[in-house]
Amino acid sequence: MSNRILLVEDDERIRASTRLALEDEGYEVQEAASGEAALDRFSEHAADLVLLDLMLPGIDGFECCRLLRRTSAVPVIMVTARTDTHDVIAGLEAGADDYVTKPFVAKELVARIRALLRRVRPTGEPSAFGFGDIEVRPDEGMVLRNGNEVHCTRTEFRLLCELAANPGKVLSREQLLDRVWGYDYFGDGRLVDVHVRRLRTKIEADPGNPRHVMTVRGMGYKLAI
Repeated sequence: MSNRILLVEDDERIRASTRLALEDEGYEVQEAASGEAALDRFSEHAADLVLLDLMLPGIDGFECCRLLRRTSAVPVIMVTARTDTHDVIAGLEAGADDYVTKPFVAKELVARIRALLRRVRPTGEPSAFGFGDIEVRPDEGMVLRNGNEVHCTRTEFRLLCELAANPGKVLSREQLLDRVWGYDYFGDGRLVDVHVRRLRTKIEADPGNPRHVMTVRGMGYKLAI
């Protein structure tokens, strides 16, 4: 069965050409021309991945992503015509897993989609583990804090598991990009940094002074258990 992608784009020409490119790769595509329509489509038929333009009429892509994240961990790739760092960071902070900038090459987009849809567990990942008040069950895709489920996106979960597979070992941003995102991101460490910040807000008692997901200045990140 083919993966279903929800394509959210208000420009009809871009939407049509992107849909054709995705269908040529075997994906089933649903379309939405606004944030409101996207939320309705997703509630009716949940997609396996959302390709979300940021500049939309009505509810913009940032707010649409935040609303999706209230109920779903579906992978989200945001599409932006801007390369401004603030917009990219804001989109990732809203809950996106990745981003592409317009104009994008269809092959690059498809490669990123495939990477996010891949469900490969990190090498050496333990079957279950815990630290502090956190319990992680990789086989169930579940994170618990004090016995209560923590709602992580798939990318946040994979990031946590990758760090846990190498306890106490510093992993560089490049290593995490390769292992978690599984694609050549040309050294864009912003993806890692934002996801680490998001993960800390969910598993750290004091995200501003983390005890577990630690920054090693000039090197990367490690999990202190």
